[in-house]
Parts: sequence; C-alpha cells; structure tokens
Amino acid sequence: MKLSARSRYAARILLDLVEHTMEGNPLCASSIAENTSISVPFIEQILRPLKKAGYIKSVRGAYGGHIFLKTPSCITLGDIVRTMEGEISISQCSSDPNACERSTGCRTQAVWKHISRTIERELDAITLADLMFNPEQIAVKTTESSLPSVHCPEDAQPN
Repeated sequence: MKLSARSRYAARILLDLVEHTMEGNPLCASSIAENTSISVPFIEQILRPLKKAGYIKSVRGAYGGHIFLKTPSCITLGDIVRTMEGEISISQCSSDPNACERSTGCRTQAVWKHISRTIERELDAITLADLMFNPEQIAVKTTESSLPSVHCPEDAQPN
C-alpha cells in the first residue's frame, strides 16, 4: 500500500494550520503553500475533504483563510488517511471479500486483512499532537502493547 500524495500532504497542511491558527487567525492558501511547499491548486483540492470532515473551517474576506478546529491530540493519521482515501486496505479483497471470485478458500485473504488492520492500528496510534510535539517518540509509542486512549471533548455525545 502506498499512501497518496493527498494523504501525505493533508497531514502536512493540518500540521501547518495547527501551528499557525490556534489563536483563531485564519491562514490563506498562499501562506500554507509557502510553509509546506505544496501548490495552491493542490492545497485547495485537499482542503475540501478536510473541511467536510470538520477538521477546518474557511473564513471569507480580505483577512480570510482557513482555521484548524479540532484538538490536535484527537486527530490521527488514520483519520486523515480515511478522510482522503477511504478505507485503509492493502488489497481490495481485504475490505470486500466479494471483490474476488477466489475469496472462498483463499489462503492469503486473512493475511491481507491482518496486515491492513495492523497498518490502520499504527496510523490510528499517531496523532497530530504527536507529530507536533514528540515526533521522535512515535516509533516507541506505536510499538507499545497497550496504547492509552485519548478522550476528545468534541467526540462526547450530548445527554
């Protein structure tokens, strides 16, 4: 499985927005482009699904731009990849057994499913906060047997 540029760039764009908009001041696409070395047209394509997912909002006007909305510790690389690409899977049959006529009795399908879930689990263990504040600890964090769960206020259900 190779991650698309959209997923890799989405992570870079979100990190840039976290770094520059936590005070509530929007960051325009040209500033994001300058900070990340990603072209403005590609940034605009990537921002649409991020906005739809509720990670960012756009502000119109002369001082408009884009603002990061969530808590960095509540968005994982897995969330970003799923937003940009859909399900995390190394083969079509690992996400849809009916996609292959040989899935009944296939000796490798379970392995592809296992590998896909392992990749997904690893991506879900790395948050934007990890990338911002502790990037050198990521390899250690993801290999630990029990990862701490993070409570995200925006995930709370209303009473």
